[in-house]
Amino acid sequence: MAAMRNETQRRHGGQDSSEGLSSASLFAGAVMMLSGPLSILMGASGIAEDNLFAASQYAYRFDLTAWGWIHIVVGLALVIAGLGVVTNKSWGRGAGAAAAGISLITQFMFVPYYPAWAIPMMTLDLLIIFALTRFHAGTNGGR
Repeated sequence: MAAMRNETQRRHGGQDSSEGLSSASLFAGAVMMLSGPLSILMGASGIAEDNLFAASQYAYRFDLTAWGWIHIVVGLALVIAGLGVVTNKSWGRGAGAAAAGISLITQFMFVPYYPAWAIPMMTLDLLIIFALTRFHAGTNGGR
């Protein structure tokens, strides 16, 4: 009877589940934990009013200090969500996709300031979203 219960728990994601992260989720978590600190450093450059960015006339124009804080907050969200994905938390994949989506939008809005940074980061955000939202056959509902 106990063996049958353990087999049922294993199949349905109970405590004895030996399922690990898929390689796509591990990739997404690792990239988020790389992208997050880079965004935080970019935000610190904006707050320090570095001459790294070129201000222009643009519809989404914010003060560079505001952009710095936006990048810091998004970077922290990416790091926290990346940790959730890598540790296989139930909220990790959803939070990761949401954080990467917000990062994608903010990087799009940041393109005129520093396109050499924003476009590669947008590519990474798209890869993160793809890796976290793709269907995993044989998993227990994305845990």
